[in-house]
Amino acid sequence: MYDMDTRTRALTLVAQGHSLNSASRATGASRSAIRSWRSRLDPLPRMRNTPCSRCGPLTEAPPDTAAYSYLLGLYLGDGCISPGGRAGHFLRIACADSWPGLIETCAAAVEAVNPSGRSSRVQAGGYVSVVAYSRHWLCLFPQHGPGKKHERPIVLEPWQEEIVGAHPWEFVRGLIHSDGCRITNWTTRVVGGERKRYEYPRYFFTNVSDDIRRLCTDTLDTLGVRWTHCTRNGNPYNISVARKASVALMDAHIGPKY
Repeated sequence: MYDMDTRTRALTLVAQGHSLNSASRATGASRSAIRSWRSRLDPLPRMRNTPCSRCGPLTEAPPDTAAYSYLLGLYLGDGCISPGGRAGHFLRIACADSWPGLIETCAAAVEAVNPSGRSSRVQAGGYVSVVAYSRHWLCLFPQHGPGKKHERPIVLEPWQEEIVGAHPWEFVRGLIHSDGCRITNWTTRVVGGERKRYEYPRYFFTNVSDDIRRLCTDTLDTLGVRWTHCTRNGNPYNISVARKASVALMDAHIGPKY
C-alpha cells in the first residue's frame, strides 16, 4: 500500500513529462500502480460507506446548500464524473494553477458536499484536478450523462432549483470561477478634439452549452444583473456584464479569481 505522498509525487512527475519507468524509479512505486492512480488517487479500501442525503429515506438536500450551489456551478463549468469502481464514481474539478485561492475554495466545497468529507488533488500540466470519490455523486449531480455537456440537455432538478434560488450568488460564483473571468476593457473617445483612452471592468462567462448559459443568465436576472450576449466569430458563447451598477454587484459578491 503506497501512501498519498508517494502517489501524488508519482503523478506530479508524470504530469511534468517523466515516463512511467522514470517515475517508478524515483518513487519506488510500480508502473501499473502509477497507471491506475491516473484514474483513482485514493485507495478504495479506505473509502467509507457514508450515507447520502439524496438517496436516504428522507431524500433531503445536501447539508451545506451554499457549498453545493457553488460546487454545482463549478461542476457545470469545469467538472466531470467518471466511474471509480465498487459502484462509486470520481468527481473531478479542473482548476488552473494560476488561481491557488480557487483551488482551496473548490476543495473546501467538495469536502463539504462529499458524504465522506474527503478530497484529493492531482497535479497536471498547468492545472490541478480536485478529485473526490463517492458512491453518491450521481445522486448529487443528476446532470451527469454520456458525452459532452453541450451535446445533451442540462436541466436542474426541482430540489437543485430550490438550492440555487436560495444561494444564487454562490451558483454564479461557481460558474464564473470555472468558465468566467473579470477583465479590464478599454475604449477610446474624442473629448474636446482629443482622443482619450478609458478603461472599465467587465465580466465574461463563456460556455458552449445553451442550457448552461441560460442557467447563468436566468440567475443573473433574478439578481438584477444586466447582461448581454457577446457573439464572436459567429458563436454566441459569451455572456458579458459591463454596466457599471451590474459590475459593482458582481464585484461585491464574486470579484476576480485569485
